[in-house]
Amino acid sequence: MLADAAVWSLIQEMELTPKPALVDARGPGAHRDMNLAMLRRSALALRETFFSIVARAFEAELSIDLREDLTALGREGEKSMLAETKGVNTHRGAIWTLGLLCAATSMLGSSAIEPEEVCMLAGLLARLPDRNAVPQLSHGLLAYQRYGARGARGEAENGFPNLVANALPMLKKSRGDGGSEIQARLNAFLSIMEKLEDTCLLYRGGPRALAVARHGARKSLDLGGAATKEGMQALLGLDASLLRMGASPGGSADLLAGALFLEAAEKEFGYTEN
Repeated sequence: MLADAAVWSLIQEMELTPKPALVDARGPGAHRDMNLAMLRRSALALRETFFSIVARAFEAELSIDLREDLTALGREGEKSMLAETKGVNTHRGAIWTLGLLCAATSMLGSSAIEPEEVCMLAGLLARLPDRNAVPQLSHGLLAYQRYGARGARGEAENGFPNLVANALPMLKKSRGDGGSEIQARLNAFLSIMEKLEDTCLLYRGGPRALAVARHGARKSLDLGGAATKEGMQALLGLDASLLRMGASPGGSADLLAGALFLEAAEKEFGYTEN
């Protein structure tokens, strides 16, 4: 169930439309080497990886050995992804985010857990050292070297504060206000983008792209977000601005998938109020 939920969350995120400068039902956004069909194949190819992570972590104790085993499984997942996409990095950040959340949920077993508890445990796991780590020249590492941004790694090591404080509450608020599921998810995406030090934006467009994305997300939310005409116009304006810069908030997309995964797992385990 958890592996299926991870794949489902990736597919739900990729199909959400319109997302500023990202692949969606309209087209490739700023990613000229990707499309929805490729992203779907990539997500499906990762099911075995997520299943292996869940199986290894099931009711396991927090330890460096566990951390290193999970990281090794993640690296194998990257190989599967790259083989499916012929070398295009579609979901490296998502493997990190969803892999940690899958592992933490599985470690907690069938107990009556909360998303906050999952995120806290995922953070503890992310902070453990990996003695087998090999430095990898990634976009995230380059953004860290240039701007000191910790991106997805910092988000995970801090216990996913953007999920706990922004995305999940926004999903519930937007639905409670009468918004559609698409509107709720777009608003959650904007709430992440406004706060996240997104290394995908930094790598592609530098600090200006990050500032434009954060300001545009806040403007849209202040105008009512995706549930109002004015908020949607602001969202589309942000889309146009980021497309001109060739920058996209890929890190924010990975976290939205993480939020959808947590909701799916929460519903399955039966510890929501719904």
